[in-house]
Amino acid sequence: MRKRFKKLRVDMKEMSKEQHSGKQMQRQVEARLRTVQEECDRLRDETDQIIRQSADTQARLALMFDILKARERGDFNKAAQLTRLLR
Repeated sequence: MRKRFKKLRVDMKEMSKEQHSGKQMQRQVEARLRTVQEECDRLRDETDQIIRQSADTQARLALMFDILKARERGDFNKAAQLTRLLR
């Protein structure tokens, strides 16, 4: 009976250690997930910023093209108006 109790105590200590180890691993995984989520959010923000900048650049290029076309046609009033818009 004493041997059984000793064995049970040893088994309980091992289970406790394993449980502690499992909780520790869970904390590490949660920390990694938070890090990955933060990186994801940062990359999403950077991507949104690049998209906005690209749209701004497209709009400016379109204005410049319209300015060139207006100058070719000799419509300098329209070219001046578009140039003010560009600024």
